[in-house]
Amino acid sequence: MRLRIILEPSDEGGYTVIVPSLPGCISEGDTKEEALTNIKEAIALYLELVEDDQVFSPKSENLEINV
Repeated sequence: MRLRIILEPSDEGGYTVIVPSLPGCISEGDTKEEALTNIKEAIALYLELVEDDQVFSPKSENLEINV
């Protein structure tokens, strides 16, 4: 999966990373490399399925589509 990110220097030092297509998915790091590592972890956690969040009827279908 490829996502566009915004890497921005922070006024206090370090970097802030934002993923525009994932609202609220933001991370930081002291270096660019650390910020990029941290945002990859944040994206993985953001996209992780949480069983409690999914309540489906027995008639529902589980499908995959390409976007």
